[in-house]
Amino acid sequence: MHTPLRHQMHQEILRVLTHARPLVEAIAHHDRELASQARRALSSVLLNAAEGFGSRGGNARLRFHSARGSLYEARAALECAIVWGYVEAARTEAVLAELHALGGRLYGLGRG
Repeated sequence: MHTPLRHQMHQEILRVLTHARPLVEAIAHHDRELASQARRALSSVLLNAAEGFGSRGGNARLRFHSARGSLYEARAALECAIVWGYVEAARTEAVLAELHALGGRLYGLGRG
């Protein structure tokens, strides 16, 4: 499905991933496993959302729910990195806010 919404969401997720990249790279200097998990979760947001836009009905809703679950995992990874002192909270504020807003949009898509 090639719709303006699909394109807008795709671009929004790419923008969030671009903003999160330096944080994931900073985490990798301290904890490669946590960085890998954060990277996979962030990638999964984009991939599952893309799959959702290419699916119909219940399958689409499931993919958007999966994208949202991966988003929560990515948020948790960033929050862990703050707690462990790998990144400063101030550096993550904008990305965490973007993830929060994106989570709301994915929730709406998952409701059908």
